[in-house]
Amino acid sequence: MPLPLKPPVQPMLATAVDAIPTGSDLLFEPKWDGYRCLVFRDGDEVVLQSRSGKPLNRYFPEAEAALRRTLPPRVVVDGELVVAKGGKLDFDALTERIHPAASRIALLAEQQPAGFVAFDLLALGDRVLLDEACARRREVLEGLITPGDSLYLTPSTADAAVAAQWFELFEGAGLDGVIGKPATGGYTPGKRTMVKVKHARTAECVVAGLRWHKDTEPGTAVGSLLLGLHDDQGVLHHVGVVGSFKAAERRALASELADLITDGDHPWLVEPDGRRLPGEINRWRGKQAEWVPLRPERVLEISYTQTEGAAPARLRHNGQFRRWRPDRDAGSCRYDQLEQPARYDVESVLRGEVRPA
Repeated sequence: MPLPLKPPVQPMLATAVDAIPTGSDLLFEPKWDGYRCLVFRDGDEVVLQSRSGKPLNRYFPEAEAALRRTLPPRVVVDGELVVAKGGKLDFDALTERIHPAASRIALLAEQQPAGFVAFDLLALGDRVLLDEACARRREVLEGLITPGDSLYLTPSTADAAVAAQWFELFEGAGLDGVIGKPATGGYTPGKRTMVKVKHARTAECVVAGLRWHKDTEPGTAVGSLLLGLHDDQGVLHHVGVVGSFKAAERRALASELADLITDGDHPWLVEPDGRRLPGEINRWRGKQAEWVPLRPERVLEISYTQTEGAAPARLRHNGQFRRWRPDRDAGSCRYDQLEQPARYDVESVLRGEVRPA
């Protein structure tokens, strides 16, 4: 009998909050810095599904083999693929796996094998658990997982004080925050039902254009990358830029991104239609700023401080490049991942009052 859940299944997502909630009905877990992965095992068949719904088996053959050995014969588990190196999680080692050469993948799988951290259970045997409470899913998961052979079970606590300790302590091990799940809530595919507290504001953005460095010949060095995010209707808006690359990085980017340059169909080469576009005329710039369109396929992660403007918002300051995200699909980069400041009635503030709008 086939599994009651088949891939692709969208993973449950999280909304960023400023601090660990207290006095709430949440189960807390460390936030792992790896590749989100849903594992479907049906006998000898094991499917590793990325957050964007694509298969990861080709890139992590050792994880597939280990999960075939260690998981129950018919199960669907949510978790994270991670690589540990030098006592810390190493995200760059994961990124290196997304490689076209099978020989390279095999070498890395042997030298730096990936492990799988399980943190939720979606189905077991013929039973779908999506509507069961998180606390119950956790209980069943604990009875299934025997850590070892590259399979791990994430810690979990209902104590916000313990979660706060994890938030501080685990950063040194390469983890990047804490996740909170409603203890009595079900598993909600594709919805931001969880909360997350991270050590910095970050966002995954689409790279949809570039500007050449002003002191070099066009085509030889990148000055900045133009970033985009999709709104609820799937429209791609220009949200800001990332720059501050070293000279060697600028030249390398010019070569790496050359094949993405396009003069054809592009979401920002349109008549004004309400979307935010790069290089628009404003009170500081009297003419359209030049830029080079790229096919909006690549995704990178930035850190940022604040956003500004009415929806669709933009970055107040330039983003800071953190890393490429080959595991993310460009279409999944949306505005709802941005942390939004609390709204207040400005007149109340001017009167010395503080009241939510």
